[in-house]
Amino acid sequence: MGQFDLVSMFRSMGPIPKAVVGVLLIMSIYSIAIGIERLIVFYKAKKQSKNLLGIIGRLWQEGKIEDSIKASSDKRFKDSHLAKVLVAGLNELEFQEDSNAPYAEKVESAKRAIERSTIKGLVEYKRGLSGLATIGSTGPFVGLFGTVFGVITAFQGMASTGSSGMGAVAAGIAEALITTGFGILVAVIAVMFFNFLLNKVDIFTGEMANASSELIDHYIKKKTGA
Repeated sequence: MGQFDLVSMFRSMGPIPKAVVGVLLIMSIYSIAIGIERLIVFYKAKKQSKNLLGIIGRLWQEGKIEDSIKASSDKRFKDSHLAKVLVAGLNELEFQEDSNAPYAEKVESAKRAIERSTIKGLVEYKRGLSGLATIGSTGPFVGLFGTVFGVITAFQGMASTGSSGMGAVAAGIAEALITTGFGILVAVIAVMFFNFLLNKVDIFTGEMANASSELIDHYIKKKTGA
């Protein structure tokens, strides 16, 4: 029984299958790098947001809006997803306090500022996810492309030597199928990262919406004395 030696198989591949393996290797490195980088970003955002909520909750109860703005703008919370929307909303509310605009218009203006900040934040958090989706959907096809050329090479070798039967092309087909297997593995890694990270983004979206809603409700209660 022949040994399963990936190095020997790679060396015996044609130039096109080797190029395909190189492309798949780059795709796998990109997927892992983006996945790890996004995980670190999301971990920092979650940790900082948790700490910020504890501070903001106390300041809101004491009616210290300016202190809330300063706390949300602190460098300690620069990666917090909640700080992004709270700073936008608090700054807009403070700005509107100096205007003669109707109360309802002030609230709507703050909501629009929060929406803009939320969209901007989500774009940042989704950075790289489209690449993972692309790799997840195209990885197997890239591997199959290499396999097709590997099989063609195997049959050409059989034709040139005059050999027949599966034994003559078994090794060549086995080498060719390596690219398909590699392509599937790359796609699995990319899809797993994509689904996990997209779920995190959805959670952040909900948390940002809840935080902004609580901010507006707090402002309304303060103004109406409810």
